[in-house]
Amino acid sequence: MAVQQASTEEIAAASERLATAPPQDVLRWAAERFHPRLMMATAFGAEGCCILHMLAEIQPATTVINLDTGYQFSETLELRERIKTRYGIVVEYVRPEQTVAEYEAEHGGPLYAHRPDQCCHDRKVLPLKRAVERIAPLAWISAIRKDQTADRGKASVVEWDKKFNIVKVNPLLNWSKKDVWGFIYKNDVPYNPLHDRDYPSIGCWPCTRPVAPGEDDRAGRWAGKVKKECGLHVIEVKDGEGI
Repeated sequence: MAVQQASTEEIAAASERLATAPPQDVLRWAAERFHPRLMMATAFGAEGCCILHMLAEIQPATTVINLDTGYQFSETLELRERIKTRYGIVVEYVRPEQTVAEYEAEHGGPLYAHRPDQCCHDRKVLPLKRAVERIAPLAWISAIRKDQTADRGKASVVEWDKKFNIVKVNPLLNWSKKDVWGFIYKNDVPYNPLHDRDYPSIGCWPCTRPVAPGEDDRAGRWAGKVKKECGLHVIEVKDGEGI
């Protein structure tokens, strides 16, 4: 029997039932309900690596993608290979239609310094939208935590994603940074070595710097700018609702 899209009522019921459930229970529900039309998008952050470890036990055939903007750290790209070796999970690279050279040539240089929102939109949001159209998942898994940003704090464990018109599953939403690293150390989960060099949150290299003692974990993302999100997890405003 083909997997069907979840109704508004089903999403609300699942969100309420799983609101305080362990991440593994949330992932089991998502896998049982949506596989094979279930997708995970990961930037190989510490949280995403935890979910990959769980998926290796729950549903290792889940489609997993990485938005390769062309500006990722070499350490991030190397982590993909370590994940493959450890879990047998091959993360698919989803890339923009233009290479970095083509993109910068069109715009007279890099946009990340003076138009970072446009850069993120072109090289992350649009490629993910194209991937969703191609892969046609009915739900996608993200590794956000509600204590990371204001937008993420308003998320639910299971919710409807208006931006991509599919169900969004956030199994680690209620976890803390301590929970994440406790799980990594307990299970020897591979992680990005940049985390050991004061990079608690890792994005593209031009827009990510180490944080100083006492700074917020995301202070190194788009430092000096109001921007704190790439746009994937921003709640869209529609008919006066949302953020």
